[in-house]
Amino acid sequence: MSPPSRRLQTKPVITCLKTFLISYSLIFWFTGVILLAVGVWGKVSLEAYFSLASDQTTNAPYVLIGTGAIIVIFGLFGCFATCRGSPWMLKLYAMFLVLVFLAELVAGISGFLFRHEIKAVLGSAYKDAVNNYNATDAKSAAVDTIQRTLHCCGENHFYDWNTTKYFKDGNGIPASCCEENVVCSPENLKDLDKARDLVNDKGCFSLVTVAMESNLGVIAGISFGIAFFQLIGVFLSCCLSRYITNNQYEMV
Repeated sequence: MSPPSRRLQTKPVITCLKTFLISYSLIFWFTGVILLAVGVWGKVSLEAYFSLASDQTTNAPYVLIGTGAIIVIFGLFGCFATCRGSPWMLKLYAMFLVLVFLAELVAGISGFLFRHEIKAVLGSAYKDAVNNYNATDAKSAAVDTIQRTLHCCGENHFYDWNTTKYFKDGNGIPASCCEENVVCSPENLKDLDKARDLVNDKGCFSLVTVAMESNLGVIAGISFGIAFFQLIGVFLSCCLSRYITNNQYEMV
């Protein structure tokens, strides 16, 4: 058995580490809430962009939502493990933090490295969606959403609709091109000269690619920030587990 004075010196260290780790776990729990919010934001704000490049909606927002939910659960687990002072629970918590760190690091690096490729694919997909617009399928709905959200019309100019099959079939320019607070009649949208003063004249192609690249940058930045934040928790968990184990051993 070690001297009582040494055990007394260890207890303040354990108490200090517990305080730091509980504070960290609460912050970690909050980062899970942030990821949940980013996932919901991605689902609402970026769904139109992703759906252009795929016949089905992307699972990326659901991945963020799922990851955020898991982090929320393990954040609470970290608080419980710290309060219990269980070495094996603290080690399990540290292992989870390492896995989250690696997953978020890979996701952040992938999003950063492939942002230009994603932008190019999205731009090409937008051109194809405009040329094959029919006002009924998912990609046409995505085009309408983008034109309303970004206040734009066509690929580079609203005149681009003149070459599409949709316009040539007598449907005119989509109503999603209309400026805000402007009432566009179907007859006016079928005449380019009359539509000139009613629709947005700015093209969507450059706006779509810039918006997507900036949004991917935000997601990658958040992933990097949260990923490196996990290392603090790994360090605190390992230190606390070691001190508790040594303290228990010294009391024997």
